[in-house]
Amino acid sequence: MDKFSYLGNGDAAAIEAIYEQYLRDPAEVEENWKKFFEGFEFGRKDYTGPDGEIPKNVKKEFGVINLINGYRSRGHLFTQTNPVRERRHYKPTLAIENFELEAADLDTVFHAGTQIGIGPARLSDIIAHLQQTYCQSIGAEFMYIRTPDVLQWLQDKMESSRNTPHFSKDEKKVILNKLSQAVFFENFLHTKFVGQKRFSLEGGETVIPTLHTFCEKGAELGIEDFVIGMAHRGRLNILANIMNKTYKDLFTEFEGRLSEDSLFDGDVKYHMGYSSDLVSSTGKKVHISLTANPSHLEAVNPVVEGIVRAKIDNGHRGDNNKACPILIHGDAALAGQGICYEVIQMSQLDGYKTGGTIHLVINNQVGFTTNYLDGRSSTYCTDVAKVVLAPVFHVNGDDVEACVFVAGLAMEFRQKFHRDVFIDVLCYRKYGHNEGDEPRFTQPLLYKAIATHPNPREIYVKQLIDEAVVSASEAKQLETDFKALLQSKLDEAKEVEKAKVTSFLEGPWKGIKMAGADDFAKSPDTSVETATFLEIARKTTTLPPDKKFFNKIQNIFKERVGMIEKDSYDWAMGELMAYATLMKEGHNVRFSGQDVERGTFSHRHAVVTFEDSEEEYVPLNSFDAKGRFNIFNSLLSEYGVLGFEYGYALTTPETLTIWEAQFGDFFNGAQIMIDQFITCSEYKWRRMQGLVMLLPHGYEGQGPEHSSGRIERFLQQCAENNMQIVNTTTPANQFHALRRQLKRTFRKPLVCFTPKKLLRYPSCVSSLKDFTTGGFQEVIDDMIVNAKTATRLAFCSGKIYYDLAEAREKNGAADVALIRIEQLYPFPEKQLEAILEKYKNVQEHYWIQEEPENMGAWSFMLRTFMKMPATSGVKLKYIGRHEGASPATGFNKSHIQQQQAIIDKLFEKVFVK
Repeated sequence: MDKFSYLGNGDAAAIEAIYEQYLRDPAEVEENWKKFFEGFEFGRKDYTGPDGEIPKNVKKEFGVINLINGYRSRGHLFTQTNPVRERRHYKPTLAIENFELEAADLDTVFHAGTQIGIGPARLSDIIAHLQQTYCQSIGAEFMYIRTPDVLQWLQDKMESSRNTPHFSKDEKKVILNKLSQAVFFENFLHTKFVGQKRFSLEGGETVIPTLHTFCEKGAELGIEDFVIGMAHRGRLNILANIMNKTYKDLFTEFEGRLSEDSLFDGDVKYHMGYSSDLVSSTGKKVHISLTANPSHLEAVNPVVEGIVRAKIDNGHRGDNNKACPILIHGDAALAGQGICYEVIQMSQLDGYKTGGTIHLVINNQVGFTTNYLDGRSSTYCTDVAKVVLAPVFHVNGDDVEACVFVAGLAMEFRQKFHRDVFIDVLCYRKYGHNEGDEPRFTQPLLYKAIATHPNPREIYVKQLIDEAVVSASEAKQLETDFKALLQSKLDEAKEVEKAKVTSFLEGPWKGIKMAGADDFAKSPDTSVETATFLEIARKTTTLPPDKKFFNKIQNIFKERVGMIEKDSYDWAMGELMAYATLMKEGHNVRFSGQDVERGTFSHRHAVVTFEDSEEEYVPLNSFDAKGRFNIFNSLLSEYGVLGFEYGYALTTPETLTIWEAQFGDFFNGAQIMIDQFITCSEYKWRRMQGLVMLLPHGYEGQGPEHSSGRIERFLQQCAENNMQIVNTTTPANQFHALRRQLKRTFRKPLVCFTPKKLLRYPSCVSSLKDFTTGGFQEVIDDMIVNAKTATRLAFCSGKIYYDLAEAREKNGAADVALIRIEQLYPFPEKQLEAILEKYKNVQEHYWIQEEPENMGAWSFMLRTFMKMPATSGVKLKYIGRHEGASPATGFNKSHIQQQQAIIDKLFEKVFVK
């Protein structure tokens, strides 16, 4: 491949250079150029001027080539794609004078016509072909693509068809039917539910036939699963006319009926998800899901990708031809929301790729009240597509056949190259941001034009009448029949007392149940048989003898072998054995986050690299497990990656899905995912999941950004047993917490505040018996102090326990009992009642924490611990840092003083002098 392989900028000088190279030696030129030059009569070496210059007619040929490349690369700037506005003007234009051509050349036959598939042709015919292909209702951006076969495929597809659809009469009638459904559905809602928010699709109804084409074409090309993510605009129309949610059920929701499930808090109708099984026109079965989403625009994108990846991994055995994500964007959100960039960057990464995403933009040319010129610096809202060299098709939303044509082309592209592709449907929003909003406050001229603009169906019906495809009476009858159907379903809906809620405990969720309050009273037995544990431990700590590893890696694994012999397992061993034993029992483990393969603190080493190559070895995949350990270092993203793993967990109840933050407080880069999805999805949308979040937490003098995992933020959101919050202190208890995720009959998210200091702490170890008996301990009692002689009862959670225990031993404070609350939520009330009964003679009760008083678990303890009947008469005192705006000091000396003050405060007056 020569250095001009990616030529696409219309550079005539470069083309001349290729020609001169061809004259020197045809073998040096790429085959396409060689064939092109051979077609010229000047393809002979002796056909040059007396001084070796290239003749004028040859330069004209190069000018035409330059013109062709100009249309390919810049034709999208001069299209007829905007239905309600004049397009911005760009220079230089595609006028022939800008390519060293002139009007006199229009009737000249140029061999360059072969480049667009029409053979030698007059310049006027070449221009007409290019105008039709690149400058009508479809504009294409693709010349930045760096892969020649992808580029050639797109050129051939578009130029051979001139980007002009040629549908049969029957196909046109199908398009009309879907467009009619979209238009009349919106019209019906507008007249029957006056003033209700529905975020109408009016002005962009061609989206419905476009989506219908995705499903039909995708099914024909082998897709069995579609997952759609979108915001609110047009959602109800898609639910009705793509997802086949019944009109009756939708109208019932408009009537405001309560849910038939009293435990279901619910959400507004334009946020709800849905799924259905469809059969294509050719008899192919397709499952299609619309993912529930909050009002936070584009937040659903990584969730959809995670769901699709889970389907590919588990339901389709890695075949990404079988499942496809479709993301429907608004123009302002696509340009403005950074999550779009994060998700697009994930699209070709091994841990996150889904075989290519179809991106469909409902381009209303306004964001709420903000004009598009104020909403982005880029030319197009889709310019983020260029990050991964994805092609972009800009389409006039009034030209339904163009939209359908491009939808088919995009689906073919996705299935062939497994890359993202964008369709930007330029349309308009008939009303304001919602139906009660007044858009003329801010866009008076635009909405003056929109007020008199015919809807897409009116435009298409006129076209079909002119083409004698349908008659005016047939078009009218279609309207009459459909509106009658809608009215009958509305009448039925008025008789319904409660809105229907579809159960999600089907498919892979069959056998999983909704949790009740009693399910949290005690953790199940999660122990592993001794022989099984030891066998797995030995196999996963033995490196292959025929491979060479870095000496520090060898030492780490020797130490792990020594742990087995000494019966003293550290944090990494406890964690890895949790994964390995689950795998042995048939469960997969999926784990991702920044630097998780080695671990931020170099403790995990779940993936090791050979010293003399880049080949990797995964010890947990080296034994005879039924499950698979899939661990991926993520891109430097929290929001996108956590959303992806949440989506993965939604689909795979029998897989342990884990996301780890590099440091605990880094989770706040993904706060939207936590607030809008993870903590409340079961109660808003009836969607259960068991995602595990590992958040390194602990005050060790590393400053305000590397100390706190912000326990208080999670505890503030705890209610209705929506999630589990643990801050464990032993390898074995972390082992049981992780295994418990898949050993219960229900699924809840698990937030683990994991240690840093304790990863290699000599006293933070567990014995074999701790793993092979019992289960997770919500509360760990003090096994040293005599309850009868104890005078102080100190409750704590996490790493500070070890600081307190060492101080107690050092100072001989034998009457201070240290109680570890390993699970903060659901609050272990029964276990703590037993502790209070055991230490009933104690008069002083303390809550000890490292965090400032306005952070950590203190406020939560006041709200929960002090409401227990058993704490009647108990006064819980606080020991910890004073209130602070920042989680921790950045000065190490201050940290040491603060930490020591906490310890001294508990043991004052009881130290042995």
